[in-house]
Amino acid sequence: MAAEGDVDLDLEAEENCTGKPVEKPRKHDSGAADLERVTDYAEEKEISSSDLETAMSVIGDRRSREQKAKQEREKELAKVTIKKEDVELIMSEMEISRGVAERSLREHMGNVVEALVALTN
Repeated sequence: MAAEGDVDLDLEAEENCTGKPVEKPRKHDSGAADLERVTDYAEEKEISSSDLETAMSVIGDRRSREQKAKQEREKELAKVTIKKEDVELIMSEMEISRGVAERSLREHMGNVVEALVALTN
């Protein structure tokens, strides 16, 4: 148990001769102040609805053009005639599905050698 004299000594140690508590030196104040100055410059900008609508329409147009181009490419590939034997040869040699073999042959206009080379690379 502490005596009354011990308590008085602790209080005296925390106060200087003027009666004010002693301030402890601050080590990281300059960094905190610098951080405050940097974050003060951050501005929040609002996006206008017209800019947002314009951006969305551009994205929508681009997607529709890409989809249309993809459909046209599929139509062109469907027109290419391929032989059943070529598909089976590619399937057995490369051990791939029928769909992948047919797609590769169609992309290379029915040329078996080019299709095989493309599949190996």
